[in-house]
Amino acid sequence: MQFFKNLFSKPLTSTLTITSSNGFHLRPVAKFVSEAKKFDCDIQAIYHKQAVSAKAVNALLSLGLEKGDHFLIEFKGKDAPQAQEKLTHTFLALMQEDKEVEKNINTTHSYRGKIAKGESIYQGIAIAPLYHYTQKEVYQESDATFQGSVVHAVSILTERYEAHHPSDTADIYLAQKELLLQLSAQAQDIETFSELIETEIQTLKGTTLESKAVDYQDLLRLVKSNLGYSYHTALPSEAFILVADDLLPSDIAQLEKSSVQGVILKQSSLTSHTAILLRASGITSLILPATILDTSEQVILDTYAAVLVSQPLAEDLENAKRVKASYEKEAIQLQAKRFEAAQTQKQKTIHVYANVTDVPSATLAKESGAEGIGLLRTEFLFTKKKPTLERQTKAYADIFSLFDDITVRTLDIGGDKALPYIPLPQEANPFLGIRGVRLFQSHPEILEEQLHAIFLAAKGKAIKIMFPMVSSVEEFTHAKAFALEVAHKYQLQSDAILFGMMIEVPSVLFALEAFDAVVDFYSIGTNDLLQYLFAIERTHPTLKVDTLSPVIFTALSHIVKHVTKPVSICGELAANTEAIPTLIELGYTTLSVTPKSVAQTKETIRHV
Repeated sequence: MQFFKNLFSKPLTSTLTITSSNGFHLRPVAKFVSEAKKFDCDIQAIYHKQAVSAKAVNALLSLGLEKGDHFLIEFKGKDAPQAQEKLTHTFLALMQEDKEVEKNINTTHSYRGKIAKGESIYQGIAIAPLYHYTQKEVYQESDATFQGSVVHAVSILTERYEAHHPSDTADIYLAQKELLLQLSAQAQDIETFSELIETEIQTLKGTTLESKAVDYQDLLRLVKSNLGYSYHTALPSEAFILVADDLLPSDIAQLEKSSVQGVILKQSSLTSHTAILLRASGITSLILPATILDTSEQVILDTYAAVLVSQPLAEDLENAKRVKASYEKEAIQLQAKRFEAAQTQKQKTIHVYANVTDVPSATLAKESGAEGIGLLRTEFLFTKKKPTLERQTKAYADIFSLFDDITVRTLDIGGDKALPYIPLPQEANPFLGIRGVRLFQSHPEILEEQLHAIFLAAKGKAIKIMFPMVSSVEEFTHAKAFALEVAHKYQLQSDAILFGMMIEVPSVLFALEAFDAVVDFYSIGTNDLLQYLFAIERTHPTLKVDTLSPVIFTALSHIVKHVTKPVSICGELAANTEAIPTLIELGYTTLSVTPKSVAQTKETIRHV
């Protein structure tokens, strides 16, 4: 009898060793924790005298276990022996599984040709000869006027906007158009316009927006092209991979009509408009500062591995073709299952919603298999000019007709988002100033009309209205009261409306109990939350946030444990295939992603 008492009173221990090159990272940790939770006994992981629960993903991740590290697992409780046996086997299996994954990756992306490592813009595999981008400016006298050339350039940008609508990239051309109109209004001729452009480019140098200089260069070229200047870029008729220092947004439009298979940029950034347009166009692309030799032979651009393989062997080419075909087949299979429910291996249903910007993107979300709209960004109605009440109402009504479950975010400008007709004060740090919900204080008339339109379009439907960038309970209650006053003023129904908020400001994490008393629902904007947690602007060219840092999962764990109202995630983390298992493990059951990510997100969930 005493033997059994000692057995259950003394902890059992196992020493485990990390053998995976990736360390004890998110995916295996999530699986390990899932198994640990099946047992009643207390299970702790101990490393360098730091003990944490082995039933908490964020706690295990905080140990930072890397390859070669030894740590102790301690089991104490009535089913400790069973837990020890099961989890020891589970851990060893996970390490072996990781080795197999590494082996597959190495097999998939192991090339014997000359390899140059870069940064992936858009993932894919291209096999073709390199073609180095060259362009010559030729001038021939013209009778065209400066103002006439501006009008012509505006029409081109309008055409590009309409061609790319409804994708988010359409707004790039819209922004260029507004920029052109503003700058051209300050110039009398092409000389002064060129000087203005050069001044703006110099101002951007050394700042976080330096990569946006290509937009100014693009505008100058567009205007000059109707003043007798021509730009000759002869692209091959056969398949090719383009190599360039950088490209202008207008170059992408030409590439889309060519036989380009891939693009390598030497001097761009992942957040530049050129990179965004390459992603939207689905062009396999890479940032690679290294010197790239001219060659007429085939090369492999593998942006899954973020490498350029020059002088590939025959086996390299065969391997690349095989992997390319495999990815293409997988994409077709994903699309075929996009309308099916997303259930985990344990039959837990996870709801996948879409983040949309307008009627076309909401329609795309419907076609992509989204169950609802988790985030309707309303800024799209405000980009060209101040919209009328009628225009807003019609747009909202059209979107509301597509889904039963819709969350509308009120206007979110400020920080890096501005509108020409809403004057915001010059601030030393606009990301910490007037933005989001604070517009209720500074520009109530704009929000009143928007809310009026939402109530009109809802027609008693149970729409969710969400306020962005809330940092205090007072900000939320003021915004909600304002909205209800608008409904009362225009004698519109509001009983079915739910009012929620974005969680993206860290102060909210310390007042969740107070928020829970007044909020109907939450949506977590992980993009801004990461930005404010780490004090790193998300488009900074050199500083990068670790989006899978244990810190963000600790924050997410804290949130889901301290709220009783529905909570979803609408930031980019929701579509991160490596993060999804942990989000589910933490207790999140609703993820909102871009329409294009819906199918992949659902498939990832099915394997959790």
